[in-house]
Amino acid sequence: MIRRSTVVYVFLLLVLVGTYYYLNNRAQPAADIELTLEPDSDIPQAYLFSAEEGTPASIRIESKSGETVEVARDAENAWALTQPIEARAEQGAAEAAASQVTTMRILDTVPDVDPKIVGLDVPEYVLTIKFTSGGERTVDVGVITPTESGYYVRDADKIVIVSRSAIDALLGLLTSPPYLETLTPAPETPGVGAVSSETATLQP
Repeated sequence: MIRRSTVVYVFLLLVLVGTYYYLNNRAQPAADIELTLEPDSDIPQAYLFSAEEGTPASIRIESKSGETVEVARDAENAWALTQPIEARAEQGAAEAAASQVTTMRILDTVPDVDPKIVGLDVPEYVLTIKFTSGGERTVDVGVITPTESGYYVRDADKIVIVSRSAIDALLGLLTSPPYLETLTPAPETPGVGAVSSETATLQP
């Protein structure tokens, strides 16, 4: 007949063995979770225009509705407006626009998409950049993405999504060209014939 104490020892041994295997099997999923939380390797950021192309020498934007604005560096390397009229440009605003060209980050690529769906069959805007290196690039800008984080852009034979903030900054040139001066009517002096109907005055 088996002693009661022997049965108790066997039972305790089985409990210890069971606990050991339970703890070992439970630890494995925790290790797997830690592995999945490790950061991925750094992915280099891609930009629509590369630094190797140089700095912008001219920026031209055409909208689907027909508006056009263009700023370009003159012989003295100063910015001037050539469209919609020829005029001196406010240098700070023009230089800020040129800086935006180099920050157009590509968020994603969109393979096998119908250009009509993303507004590129007839582009919303056409952006042409000439660089100091002598190169020239033209890209088509379509509609804003559903998440409103970027624009669909066609560059050569590929369609990508480009950060919205940089493109919006350039599109602002269409509605607010960086004029340095504005022509305003000259006030008439009583008793003196009008010599000139307009004069160029600086606007605040």
